[in-house]
Amino acid sequence: MLKLILILVVLAIAAILIYASSKPNTFHVERSININASPEKIFPIINDFHQWALWTPYDKDPAMKKSYGGNANGKGATYAWEGNSDVGQGDITITDANAPNKVVLDLHMIKPFEARNVVVFTIESAGESTRVTWGMDGTNNMISKVMGLFFNMDNMIGKDFEVGLAKMKTVTEGL
Repeated sequence: MLKLILILVVLAIAAILIYASSKPNTFHVERSININASPEKIFPIINDFHQWALWTPYDKDPAMKKSYGGNANGKGATYAWEGNSDVGQGDITITDANAPNKVVLDLHMIKPFEARNVVVFTIESAGESTRVTWGMDGTNNMISKVMGLFFNMDNMIGKDFEVGLAKMKTVTEGL
């Protein structure tokens, strides 16, 4: 009986791994919002990590250790953090900044899982408002493919993006 249970467990794990391996090797998450502020008002709070506390949804740990390096803002600016399980550990670098329309970042997560993703903010005039799009692209290793079978990563990350963009809207429309 124990041998049969063990065989079934091994088969179930093998089936999960085989199915997970068929999942895409890359992912993309994207959310957008219209903000009643000019691109020139929005761009600086994305292009300067010191301003992120005004709108980021990831500032969940009041005891989080933060450090800034490189340039004060724009290309070459860096931000590193280490916090509780809600925020993990990682660093982010601005790799391109095209005022007032685009900021590209290299996101390196260390904890809870090692990952490297590209984050892009696009800021486009949309009539009397501005369309801000927050996107992230990355690769799915086997661990993330298996996790994706049980958790909808687009919904989880997308909800954070929606919260951050809503805060950004409130902040920039009040400027």
